[in-house]
Amino acid sequence: MSQSPSMQTVWKDRSAAGQGLVEHLFKYAHRPDVIVLALPRGGVPVAYEVVTALHVRLDLMLVRKLGVPSNPEFAMGAIASGGIQILNDDALRAHPIDQPSFDAVVARETRELLRREQAYRGTREPVQLKDQVVILIDDGLATGASMMAAIHAVRTQGPSRVVVAVPVGPLETVEALRSEVDEVICPLIPDWLVSIGYWYKDFPQTSDEIVIDLLQRAWQRESTAASQG
Repeated sequence: MSQSPSMQTVWKDRSAAGQGLVEHLFKYAHRPDVIVLALPRGGVPVAYEVVTALHVRLDLMLVRKLGVPSNPEFAMGAIASGGIQILNDDALRAHPIDQPSFDAVVARETRELLRREQAYRGTREPVQLKDQVVILIDDGLATGASMMAAIHAVRTQGPSRVVVAVPVGPLETVEALRSEVDEVICPLIPDWLVSIGYWYKDFPQTSDEIVIDLLQRAWQRESTAASQG
């Protein structure tokens, strides 16, 4: 039964949203071949709850939205680690942009992607995804451009299975992703998205400091578990 947005559940915050994903992912618990890749920054608090509950590994998939210059919140595409670039043809038709302006957006977002890579990972080696079960997590979907770029980046490394798990997203985007991955988990699919933040009571900007803290806590836990055999 469809409901109006005001009648549907909203998540308390990103941590609660992550806990809400756990019940849908129990079959992946305690598996050494499972790796959760969070899309920073907002996806990290969501993913942290998942890896803590399931006792699986956490890492990052760096993705940057390519915002239309006249409306930066509207994605004309996205880039991901490994030189992956995905374009949103509908957005580009609706918002024509000349090549120099497009190139400027790509250059700016590439610089920010590299900055985050260094800030979050430091000297930590990139995770190897070949033959692994990869669960991609973000705090929500809108156009799906960022997640699509992440999927393409993961696929280049030959994983055995790719799962997308997000707390909220529109039906059209969720269905589009189902044809790209092995499984899509999205507990809340509103008739009218409005925005991702609309579906959270508390939706502050996630800072670099929070991302780094959660990653370090997860990685320290993984290291301790590995040392204990």
